Amino acid sequence: MINNHKAEEDHICHPGANFNASIAIQMDSKTSKISTTISTRRNVRSFFEFKEVLGTGAFSEVILARELKTDQLVAIKCIKRKALKGKEEALQNEIAVLKKLKHPNIVELVDTFEDDYFVYLIMELVTGGELFDRIVAKGSYTEKDASKLIKQILEAVDYMHDQGIVHRDLKPENLLYESPDEDSIIKISDFGLSKGIDSRMMMTACGTPGYVAPEVLAQKPYGKEVDVWSIGVISYILLCGYQPFFDENDSNLFAMILKGEYQFDSPYWDDISESAKDFIRHIMCLSVEDRYTCKEALRHPWISGNTALDKSLDKAQINLRSKWKKAYNTAAVVYKMRQLSIISHENNENKKQNMNNQINSGNQRTVKKNLDSKKQGSKDLTDLKFSSNTSHVSDMSKKKFHHSTSLTK
Repeated sequence: MINNHKAEEDHICHPGANFNASIAIQMDSKTSKISTTISTRRNVRSFFEFKEVLGTGAFSEVILARELKTDQLVAIKCIKRKALKGKEEALQNEIAVLKKLKHPNIVELVDTFEDDYFVYLIMELVTGGELFDRIVAKGSYTEKDASKLIKQILEAVDYMHDQGIVHRDLKPENLLYESPDEDSIIKISDFGLSKGIDSRMMMTACGTPGYVAPEVLAQKPYGKEVDVWSIGVISYILLCGYQPFFDENDSNLFAMILKGEYQFDSPYWDDISESAKDFIRHIMCLSVEDRYTCKEALRHPWISGNTALDKSLDKAQINLRSKWKKAYNTAAVVYKMRQLSIISHENNENKKQNMNNQINSGNQRTVKKNLDSKKQGSKDLTDLKFSSNTSHVSDMSKKKFHHSTSLTK
C-alpha cells in the first residue's frame, strides 16, 4: 500500500502536485524559532501556480512559479522540514536577514509559507545568469565594465552594512544578473551565512576558501571588513581571470591568504591601469584598520571617476576566465588523479617485477598479498574518479532560469 503522507512529503513541490495544507510562516522573536501558528494565508497553491523544477538539492527544490494575482514569475525554494531539525535557527536567520533588506541590487524575499512537510521561501526570480557566465558570453569586456559591476556590488553591500548585516560569503556564484538584457543590473543572492552585527564581534569561521578574509582564518574577531576583502578578490578575478590566492593544498592556500600574498603578474596585469591596482590594494589590505570601507571604496577614482580604462581586455584573459570557471573546482582533483595514476603505474610495474621474482623464488604467499594490495589500490583510484565526476552534477543539471537562492544540502 502506498503511504499517502510519504507521497505528499516527497512530491508536493513538483508541478501538478496538489496538497492543501500550507500556512504562512511567522517568526517568534522570543524563541527565535519558526512558529507554526496558522495565519490568514492558507494554501500556497492558492497564490502561486507551480510550473517547473529549476534545481534540486538533497533536502530542497527550487520551483519556477507564477503568482496568480499578478502573473509575475517567482522562484520558490521548498525546504523539507525533516532537514531542518537542529537548523531552525539558521533558516530563521536567513529569513530575518532577507526580510530586512530592500535594495535594487539584492535578491528580494517576496513571502514565506510552510506546511507539515515543507517551508517555502518565495523569492524574486532572476534570469540573467551568473556573473562569469555572462562575461564569457559577452566576449568584449573592459576595465570600465568591471568598475561598473563592482560599484553595484559595493552599493548593495554598503546598504547591508548600514542595516547591520554582514554577508560573509560573497563570491561570483552569488552574483546574478536580473535579466538577459544588455543593461541588466547585478544582484547579490544567498544569505545563508549572513549575520547581524552586534556588540560582540563575530568569531565563527565561515565563507568560501579563496574569498575568505585573513582575519577569519586567523580566528580573530571580525566584522563587515570581511565583505570588503571578498569584493577585492572578485575585483581581482574580473580584471585578470584568475584568483589572487590558489593552491591545491588548503594549508598552503590559507597561509597565502593569512600573509596577504598576491601579485599583479605579468603579462596578465600589464594593460590594467594603476588606478585599478591601487583600488585592489586598498580593499584587499591585510590590515583591517587600513582596509577601505564600502563608502571609501565607492569614493575611489576607479569607481567614482574616469580612471578605469575603456579598452577591451585581452582575448586570452576572456578565455582564461572561461577556463577558470570550468576548471577551478576540479583542478586539484585532476592533478591528484594524474599524480596517483603515475604513481599507480610505476608501482604496478615495480609490483610486476617483484611478483615475477617472487614466483621464481616460490614465495606464493607474498604474491597473494601483493595482488590484494593491487586490488585495493585500483579501488582507491576508482573512488577518486567517482568523486571527481560527482562534483560536476550540479553544472550538468542547470536549467534555463537561475534561481535566486541557494539549495539546502
